[in-house]
Amino acid sequence: MSRITVCELAEWQAAGCTFTLLDVRRVAVRTADAAEIHGARWLDPDSLFTWKDSVPRDRPVVLYCAHGHEISQGIAATLEAMGLDARYLIDGFAGWRDAGRPTQGL
Repeated sequence: MSRITVCELAEWQAAGCTFTLLDVRRVAVRTADAAEIHGARWLDPDSLFTWKDSVPRDRPVVLYCAHGHEISQGIAATLEAMGLDARYLIDGFAGWRDAGRPTQGL
């Protein structure tokens, strides 16, 4: 399964790389954080089978959940099995925030 580090994602953003960034944190966790990574689109992880076919196939997709464990890894694996270039953010949103990377309010 593919993954990406906080530093690599920040480099992609700085370089203006084309990719899709998906926030797949559960709604309660996302609401409690009240922030997201710039450019992210939130999709309910519990509705994966409703939205999975709408994810663009012409570019890499990066997924993040709260800590980079089960949710984003599982969804990345599902999208990868569908033929997408999907990867999860190691350490998730918590790792991004703890590294001092910028966030934006919801």
